[in-house]
Amino acid sequence: MRAHGPFNDTVQATGQSQLTLDKELVSLPTWAGRTLQNIQLLCGKFRGVFTEKEQMCRSTMAVSHIVILFCATAGKNGEDLGVDEEQIVIFVYLLYDVTNNKVVAVQQHYVKPQPNELSETLLTEDCKNETGLEEDVIKNSHPLEHVLDEFDRFLSAKGVHPDHGGKSFCFLTDGQNHIRQCLQPETSNKNVQLHSYFNKFYDLRRDFKKFYKTDSMTNIKSMLDYLGLQEHHSVEYGCRQCQEMASILQRMINDGYVLGQADIVSERLEPGICSKTDLVDDNCVVRARGLPWQSSDQDIARFFKGLNIAKGGVALCLSPQGRRNGEALVRFESEEHRDLAIKRHKHHIGQRYIEVYKATGKDFVNVAGGSNSEAQAFLSRGGQIIIRMRGLPFTSTSQQVLEFFAREPNACIVLDGEDGILFVHYPDGRSTGDAFVLFADEEEANKALKKHREIMGTRYIELFKSTTAEVQQVLNRSMDPRNPEPQESQLPPLIAQIPPQAQLPIIPQNLITSGTRRDCIRLRNLPSGSQVTDILTFLGEYAQFIVYQGVHMVYTAQGEPSGEAFIQMDSEESATVTTINRNKRQMIFANKKRVIEVIQCSGEDMNLVLTSGIPTQPIAPTPMIQRQLMSPTGPTLIPTIPTTLQAATMPYAHLQQPIQATFPPAMTHIPQRPAYYPPIIYWYPSPPVSPQTYYTHTGPSVLLVRGLPFNVTVQDIMNFFQGFPEVKPETIQMQLGSDGRPNGDALVSFATRSEAERAIAERNRNILGNRLIELFMA
Repeated sequence: MRAHGPFNDTVQATGQSQLTLDKELVSLPTWAGRTLQNIQLLCGKFRGVFTEKEQMCRSTMAVSHIVILFCATAGKNGEDLGVDEEQIVIFVYLLYDVTNNKVVAVQQHYVKPQPNELSETLLTEDCKNETGLEEDVIKNSHPLEHVLDEFDRFLSAKGVHPDHGGKSFCFLTDGQNHIRQCLQPETSNKNVQLHSYFNKFYDLRRDFKKFYKTDSMTNIKSMLDYLGLQEHHSVEYGCRQCQEMASILQRMINDGYVLGQADIVSERLEPGICSKTDLVDDNCVVRARGLPWQSSDQDIARFFKGLNIAKGGVALCLSPQGRRNGEALVRFESEEHRDLAIKRHKHHIGQRYIEVYKATGKDFVNVAGGSNSEAQAFLSRGGQIIIRMRGLPFTSTSQQVLEFFAREPNACIVLDGEDGILFVHYPDGRSTGDAFVLFADEEEANKALKKHREIMGTRYIELFKSTTAEVQQVLNRSMDPRNPEPQESQLPPLIAQIPPQAQLPIIPQNLITSGTRRDCIRLRNLPSGSQVTDILTFLGEYAQFIVYQGVHMVYTAQGEPSGEAFIQMDSEESATVTTINRNKRQMIFANKKRVIEVIQCSGEDMNLVLTSGIPTQPIAPTPMIQRQLMSPTGPTLIPTIPTTLQAATMPYAHLQQPIQATFPPAMTHIPQRPAYYPPIIYWYPSPPVSPQTYYTHTGPSVLLVRGLPFNVTVQDIMNFFQGFPEVKPETIQMQLGSDGRPNGDALVSFATRSEAERAIAERNRNILGNRLIELFMA
């Protein structure tokens, strides 16, 4: 029995002839005539006859065929499809004839992931349980490119390929994830060109809710249950999903559903201008953090491939020095797309994971909005690509810029000549050495970028792709009298900025944990670059037993990762079960496998290793104390200590002094050790939220800078970390040797650990003067 639909009451045939009903329509009001026409159409269905009016109704549908598409990945599926960046392993499509309301054909393909991303197991347990797939089936299948070619040939064979004169068709999926979160981003990452017909689709679930006026639909099964339809009994998982969607679509069409406006996937980021007076919806903006500093707006749009970004919707954030700081604000067309973007938290650009958080419309306007009429006129010229020039001679002219781009090799044409050049000035009219230049298309812009670091006059010029938002942001800052040109000569002397060593309180490791209870685990053979998130992923479900602030990374005396970590668990039983289940298991890091040893141990064992085997004097009281939390904005490098535990009572003496009392008599000489490196305590991030809502888990992190020239200055170090606005004189501490002279090391504090990690990724093993500089977590 059909219990649902827009026609809830069963219509009975009256026996009245078709001709009589048509004649009566003439004398009725328009609205009544339309109602009787609907009844007439329904009566025709019951008699098994397609009337002329019903055919007219069907002809209003936007397409003649529907391709029902279903994807499954090697990881999570269903509502979480695409959140873990796993690759597609099942690709199924069903061709449905809308005009005749019937299934034409269905095909299923298994897809082989790229070889360089294969691990020991191709499929996760979640995938195996959900799909019933076996490893061997996937290993012997074809790559995604081959499957897409097969699909293209299928369309041609069935006469619906748009490039070969076929009938019109459109995709239909259950929700947004299959195309927006799965197929589009994966093909973008693999540099596989998708045909334009993948940029349009119908969302079955959303149309179902709208048509039947219900909000309780969460999956295909719930829609089947609502309509009273039986589940399909196909053996193949993907075919079953497509056949069930076809049954739902068939019922909807019988109930009067007409295909309307399809969802569109934006092919590229469109330029646009944002004003300071614009109102931007708070529910449409995200903040992306951890971006490579050279990322352009198109790179960020590619990271969010499949989601529709508003025109001019990427705003790269700049540091107080006017350089990109690795963050961007992104404005989407709708809240739905913003929510899908949040699910890409910790997805990757290259080897770097990108954090994605909610942001506000005000955040976006503050960065992207502008009120400078000169900038507005410049941006309204319609150039497809904007290039930023940096390092220009202060006396340079528009003509000189045109000549710079016109000379061989790689000659290129600036859009609109001199009108396509915008110089940046300070409020008093002086040039900042920056300019923005418009180019008509990508080809001209690429030729222009090949002139990066070429000479104009006596200066080399840096060239970068820019955005409308960056133009507005740079103009806003340069013309703001509250942001004068920084005067390097005003920097205070170094000595005045270095706090005395005694002011840095040290909490000994034995106050973090102690005792003989075997409620800790020791991890050995960790990859040198592994982080807490990698350890949590390795431990899997057993990570839930870790106590607050319970992960302790072990570093050598030189501040380098030792490949070990200690973890405090909430009980001995938790430590035991974790050791049994995770010992000798493999950790996948940077596409390489590493066998990790997991050893159960006690707090005393942990303390012995973390203090490098140096015995410590007992301190009263001995119970574990609660550590005070780091302030994310304070300049202190190490958490402060309760007044009852002053630095003089700490078991850590200054390591530059001889230690005699706590060693056996046989040890007559202690090798000199470098300055003390603070122990690392990690905080675990909560689920993705705005960075402004982070608390102590993003406390300060410290980098050890090694290999500095002995005559280096604070300004030299600040220049080395250009692009990191948090590096200021008060965050830099030069390390001294026993003779009181600089020893080539320095400690630099960062407000957040993510910024410290970004500094290592971008500045490690760079050159300062004529020295190679190494960076380590301290």
